[in-house]
Amino acid sequence: MAMVPYRQGYGILPVSTNSLFDIFDDMMDIPRAALSSKAFPVDVEDKGDAYEVKAYLTGVTKDDLDVELNEGRLSISVNVEEKEEDKGKSYLQREFTAYSATRGVYLKDAASEGLSATFSDGVLTVNVPKFVEKKNVTKIAID
Repeated sequence: MAMVPYRQGYGILPVSTNSLFDIFDDMMDIPRAALSSKAFPVDVEDKGDAYEVKAYLTGVTKDDLDVELNEGRLSISVNVEEKEEDKGKSYLQREFTAYSATRGVYLKDAASEGLSATFSDGVLTVNVPKFVEKKNVTKIAID
């Protein structure tokens, strides 16, 4: 019974509220999650003088990540490749596969200096300081 595919939401809603297309999905056993992208969730917090960007990346190592800031656009890319020890195995079911994904966010006043990033327990935290515009204001005395 452990290998029977589980369909989230199957049988919970009354039959009258299910979509007609759900019947075809059930016949072909196409899980909805498989059709979605492998994008990862990202939180962006404005801390006043800096931005804190957190990306939640389970099953990823530090070597799989690439982070860059280009003219205010912060891009976080992940590229997970199949490991040599996984090749040639005979899986009954395998859901974690090689993939790549990129998420980006535009930070209009992001500074290109003082950037820092940490990766711990599957969470990438990027701190992006804000650009402080220096004002050259000179008071002029009126005679």
